[in-house]
Amino acid sequence: MTTDDTFPKSAAESEPTPALSEAELEALHEVELGLEWAQRAQGSLLEFHHATGHGMDHLSRAEELLRAAGRDDLAAAIRADLLPHGVVDEDRWSYDVLENFQESLLAETRSLERRVRRELADGERHVRERRQERAWKRRADEP
Repeated sequence: MTTDDTFPKSAAESEPTPALSEAELEALHEVELGLEWAQRAQGSLLEFHHATGHGMDHLSRAEELLRAAGRDDLAAAIRADLLPHGVVDEDRWSYDVLENFQESLLAETRSLERRVRRELADGERHVRERRQERAWKRRADEP
């Protein structure tokens, strides 16, 4: 049996899944999917954070080039208006958004998912998928 953050046994070694009602099984599956989508959102925020940083690096380089070209007015606009500006408002940068998400909604979703797994399925992960896998393997062995 797999609990919390341990690695699952192979399908052949896997113990029978806990007895759950269909409603519990469906709810557990939805909580697991909710966490998976929150983790995907984290990936999108990480991509946003990196893309924002790369964009700012290009603007910083443009500031240097504009200054070298004698366009101090345009270089000053980049330096004063864009480079110090946050992404949500003037003060919050992309890393702030990412960290806040990780420390709040993602952490709370992860905690709830662990709790639901512990209380409904003795901590086992992907109960629905394991049942489906066993059913498909049994069906494959049928004539």
